[in-house]
Amino acid sequence: MSTRSTPLWIAVGILLLLAAVPPLVVPAYTRIDPTLWGFPFYFWFQFLLVLFAALCTSIAFLVAREAFRRDRAARGQAPRDGDAPGNGGEPL
Repeated sequence: MSTRSTPLWIAVGILLLLAAVPPLVVPAYTRIDPTLWGFPFYFWFQFLLVLFAALCTSIAFLVAREAFRRDRAARGQAPRDGDAPGNGGEPL
């Protein structure tokens, strides 16, 4: 791993931790109030956590893809087929 992409890998780790840790802290959201459309806080907050985790994971994927691209370039390796412009491999 090159030092040029190290901050990106740190960002990936932080994003994945942000997605994984909140659902584990159940006492923080084990309550009924406030309700949303009749659903207790416990249930609608878990649903929001799912959406939040999906967003964090998607962003982490995009950042990791850029980090892989930079690592390959730093080692002098050719980009993979998916990394070519127009194939979804454009940098962020």
